[in-house]
Amino acid sequence: MEFELTKEFRNRFQEALDTRDTAFILKTLTDIKPADITALLYEFSAEESKYVLDLLPIDIQAGIINDLDSDTRKKFLRIYEVKEIVYFLNHLASDDVADILHELPVKNREQVLSNLDLELKVQVTELLRYEDNVAGGLMAKELIKARVHWSVVQCIEEIRKQAETVSKFYAVYVVDDHDKLIGRVALQDLIISDARTIVGDICDKDIISIQTYQESIEVAEVMKKYDLESVPVVNVQEQLVGRITIDDIVDVITEQAEEERQLMAGISESVEVDDSVWRNTRARLPGLLIGIVGGLMNAKFMGLFEEELARITAIAFFTPLIQATGGNVGIQSSSLVVQSLANPGYVEEGLWARLIKVFFVAILNGLFLSGLVMGANIVLFGEYRLSLVVSVALFSVVVFASFIGTITPIVLNRFGFNPALAAGPFITTINDLLGLTIYFFIVHILLI
Repeated sequence: MEFELTKEFRNRFQEALDTRDTAFILKTLTDIKPADITALLYEFSAEESKYVLDLLPIDIQAGIINDLDSDTRKKFLRIYEVKEIVYFLNHLASDDVADILHELPVKNREQVLSNLDLELKVQVTELLRYEDNVAGGLMAKELIKARVHWSVVQCIEEIRKQAETVSKFYAVYVVDDHDKLIGRVALQDLIISDARTIVGDICDKDIISIQTYQESIEVAEVMKKYDLESVPVVNVQEQLVGRITIDDIVDVITEQAEEERQLMAGISESVEVDDSVWRNTRARLPGLLIGIVGGLMNAKFMGLFEEELARITAIAFFTPLIQATGGNVGIQSSSLVVQSLANPGYVEEGLWARLIKVFFVAILNGLFLSGLVMGANIVLFGEYRLSLVVSVALFSVVVFASFIGTITPIVLNRFGFNPALAAGPFITTINDLLGLTIYFFIVHILLI
């Protein structure tokens, strides 16, 4: 049965924490999966959560702490002593240990690292050499490998030896005597093969691997493209040094999507609602300042057409319509391009083909919207000439805003910036200015 966190349950659990009702807490958590316990602990303080975790088996403790988001875990680990951190880290995979160590102060990190189990310490020390956003920092050292000259029975024995320390393995990697990656053998092939069969004879040598220096986004693209549950990681000598599993890649994709969503909303850094007031303010101010600057420029620009506005005040009524439509069209276009840029084949399909398609889409949208506005204006205001001018301006704004919304993320991506910037206040401000320019230029030409 799926766990549901209700207000009544939370209040009852809080009461149990306040009274240290261990029996109720243990009975309750017995029926809840670890992932649900993680969600539950977000409702309580770090000290209360630690009290709950101390009641659970160490492997469950370790898994729950590992599942916490990074910011929460940083706060959480401040109340842990070094020996306690070491205790639960010894029950995690090497890549997870490395991630958590990156979150600790340098002094604590060195103390924890020096006290880890010897094998885990060696593995984590190697992982800490890599940056977080590359395959070397993402991979886990735990894997099952077999020598190319081993028999199937030797390979199965190796699986039995390492099964306790290696979780979620989907295949056995085959290497030569120098640890150079040769291929992989599926577990099914090992089971159905004769015990005396040499592993090298049944391994799949057409294997996809990742270099340690490749960025995590590249790894995600490879695993998505080839539908892989795991991928081996090799160094520059093509030696097998680790593997990356799909659960690590899901985290990468989720983080990237969250970052892009916040950038598109004009938030300059990763924040959450429960972060400090200062951090939330700092993250939001740049996007808001862009909007303020754009608004001031709009006001100054409209001042240049004071004479036209004085002669025909009705043209001011349609300024919000022009700006809003241009902004919406620009956001739609840039959002689609940002999504498409995640596909490596986007640029290969041809920039000009994309721009021509965008142009025709913009024309159809512009014709429909301008026709709708012209009809509504004639009915509401009875001014045919003014309606025509507004509709021509609206059509032009839709076409130009669509072009700007398409080309801006492509240019940003080409120069190494995150193209998601183009779907936020940046593109909105540009389209506001562009819309006003086009509108008043057409008014000046056709109406004045």
